[in-house]
Order: sequence, then structure tokens, then C-alpha cells
Amino acid sequence: MSASLTLVILMAVMYAAGVYVMLERSLTRVLIGFLLVGNATNLLIFIMSGRAGSSPIVTGTSLLDMVDPIPQVLILTAIVINFGITALLLALIYRSWWLAQLGDEGDTLTDEHAGESAGEADATFRSSSDDDDAIAESIEGFERGDGATSDEVSRNRPANAGGRAGASARNTPVPDEGDQR
Repeated sequence: MSASLTLVILMAVMYAAGVYVMLERSLTRVLIGFLLVGNATNLLIFIMSGRAGSSPIVTGTSLLDMVDPIPQVLILTAIVINFGITALLLALIYRSWWLAQLGDEGDTLTDEHAGESAGEADATFRSSSDDDDAIAESIEGFERGDGATSDEVSRNRPANAGGRAGASARNTPVPDEGDQR
């Protein structure tokens, strides 16, 4: 197969435009240039692959009629590598945009509890440890077999039951209105 002049010119233009665009400072232009160079590389492999022929997987064809599968594998590999690097560049573009939106603050986080006394900070973090205790107690209830799902607990809890004490005082779940046991 002789190379098509149109494909050769298209490949050359894509390489030229891709390299030109990649020389800019903007990451989005680098991404666009990389995509152009990657597609131009796929065209180069396609042009250099040789003559057309029958599929190499089909049985019953002679070896003279089969096309070489190596260029097909190389193009597929180039597509996957191009996709991976594109994903990386998109992540870098998003990260740089996010840092530009933060301004002078950058990656630093403010300390929410800097102005609190030790007692206030203990009270704040004690409430989160109470949540952990409630979760552990709920898991233990499930392991014993007397626990209920969170939907059942919220649906069957009496209005005056206060917190864990009211939930642990009730050992049997109240059946739904639609439950006909």
C-alpha cells in the first residue's frame, strides 16, 4: 500500500500544530497540543502499517492475505497512553485552577479551634466521641440480634424516647401498620 498523500499532509499539519500549541504557557493549550501530537502519532503508525488485508484472527485465510497485527496493537496502546496522560493533565489543570481561585491563602487551612480554650475544645471533640460510642453500641446491638435498621429505629421510636437510653430500653421493635404477623 502506498501512503496516501492526504494522510501524510494531515499528519504533518497535526504534528506542527500540536508542537506549536504545546509551546504556550497555558496548561489547556499544552493539553490540546498533546492531543494533536498523539493523534498524529496514531496516523503515522497507521500510514506505516502496510497494505490492507484480512483480519489476523479469522481462521482459514492464507498468511499472504493477513494484515500485520502489530501496528493495530501499537495504535491501541498509543490511544490508552494518550488517554492516561490526558486525564493527568486535566487533573493538573483543575488543581491549578482551584489554587488560583484560593488566591493568597493557597493550600493553607485555617485552624477553626485556634481561639478556643482547652475546655471548649474538649467539649467539641467529646461530642464526636459520643457519636462514636452510639455507633459502637448500635453495632453491638446488631451482633446480639436485637438491633434494628436506622429506618426501623426512626419509624418505631416513641416521641418521648430520649437518645440512647430510650432506644436501649426498648428490646422488641414495634411492628409496622402494614405488618400482619
